[in-house]
Order: sequence, then C-alpha cells, then structure tokens
Amino acid sequence: MPEIKTNAMRILDKSKIQYKVHMYEGQDKPVSGTQVAAKIGEAAEKVYKTLVAHHGPDYFVFVIPVAEELDLKKAAKAAGVKKIEMLPLKDLQAVTGYIRGGCSPVGMKKLFPTFMDSQAEHLDTLLVSAGKIGAQMELAPQELANQVRGRFASLIRDAEET
Repeated sequence: MPEIKTNAMRILDKSKIQYKVHMYEGQDKPVSGTQVAAKIGEAAEKVYKTLVAHHGPDYFVFVIPVAEELDLKKAAKAAGVKKIEMLPLKDLQAVTGYIRGGCSPVGMKKLFPTFMDSQAEHLDTLLVSAGKIGAQMELAPQELANQVRGRFASLIRDAEET
C-alpha cells in the first residue's frame, strides 16, 4: 500500500518531528480504535483516539487510549470549564477539517486547547490518526504535546465508574 502524505504528516515534517507511519486496509469506512490497533499489530494501550468536545462556542481536543472512554467531568476540569459536551459528529468536519475515523490532533483548522491522557506520558511512543482513515502516525508523546501545545491530564473514566 503506497504511503500518502497527509497534512498532519507535512506539519510534522516541517517541524522536524520524527514519526513512523502505519498504514492499514479499510479506508472505505471508519473502524473502532481497537480494530485499528489489531490491524496495525499494536497494543491498544499505545493507540490513541482524538475526540473533540465543546463548552458553548469553545472547542477542546482530547487524546485518549482507544479502548478507554473520556470522562466528561475530568475533561471539563482539565479544560477549566464547568461542563463539557462531545461535539456532534455532524459538526466534526466543519470544526476540525477531519472526518470520523481520520481525526488527527495535528493539523486541525485551528489549534484548539489540547489535552492528552496522562497515561501517554509513560510511553516511549504512541499512535494517533495521521489525518485520514487507514493511516496512523507513531511518535513520542512529548513531541506530539509540543506540536499541538498539549497538556497531560487524567481524562479517562475509571474502571469502577463504568
């Protein structure tokens, strides 16, 4: 499968950030993050999904492990707002420039406040969408955080809360 440069990859290239591309079959429709991890042969704990939420007109980006669920209370606390809601899927492309299944924290239409789950801090590398379905980028969590001006915070729902 030929590697295609996405906008997110071009941004990392321009910033001279090292990353590795993982391509997988199935660009015709979004698959779950755990399915992506299986397709590229990586542990689900290393593969992260990009979620967008809002508080009124303010948007926030959250990068969490694919098998986990965003805790909206923790997300709101990290963002410094009282309450946060997930962005309706129908608004995702208009707000970010990305579609479901291909939403990368790198290269959105605007640089929204970005928060990465604190588990990522302990990884050598993590994988996030490269900006299109079928492509993942593997890079150091701190490099990603620096690129998107992200901050690490506890964001996922605890097991006993599910």
